[in-house]
Amino acid sequence: MQSLKVTDLMSDEVVSVVPGTAFKDVAKLLAQYDISGVPVLDDEDRVVGVVSQTDVLAHAGPDPYASPDERPAARPTTAGEIMSAPAITVLADGTAADAARLMTRRGIERLPVVDEEDRLVGIITRRDLLRMFLRPDSEIRRRVQEVLRDVADVPTADVEVHVVDGIVTLDGTVPRRSRLPVILSLVERIDGVVAVASRLTARTDDEESTGVGNVRHAMPW
Repeated sequence: MQSLKVTDLMSDEVVSVVPGTAFKDVAKLLAQYDISGVPVLDDEDRVVGVVSQTDVLAHAGPDPYASPDERPAARPTTAGEIMSAPAITVLADGTAADAARLMTRRGIERLPVVDEEDRLVGIITRRDLLRMFLRPDSEIRRRVQEVLRDVADVPTADVEVHVVDGIVTLDGTVPRRSRLPVILSLVERIDGVVAVASRLTARTDDEESTGVGNVRHAMPW
């Protein structure tokens, strides 16, 4: 089984700026392309920072409630002066699920995608990641069967797999009760799975409790 990679979902058409890009030009780009941020690149296309809408708004003008001593001596004029650094990035060959978790943990809407040398190769957004949950049920079912057969070592004929709107139902028998949590965890991690309903039983009871029969939600973030 292969998980979706960042490179499978990212866009390689990226709006970017350099440290010397004028403050006003950055604001215009954000508005023109209706995006929440832009990566800032050095001369070798390495990502050195990110300018978000929040960064721009924070420097849009002086705080009318601030005292004269609290107001900055001069307003920033370039992207390099307002960018957030170091940039939060993700590798192109990383998993889409890990990128989703990173976005949620950091509270950001988009991630620059880089290669092994930190050069920009694309951009991935929360909207892109939602495509993980648009997989056809037939494709999800095939993936579940692969996991059961190749990873969990469960014969295909022993477990019936039904998938409706991303909800997977497993009905059948596995060799050992202790394998049930492992199987459920593996199925939950498959791209496109929304929840797993287990009706599995075990031929051998090699532990005291199971936790079978519940519905487990499988959101990767």
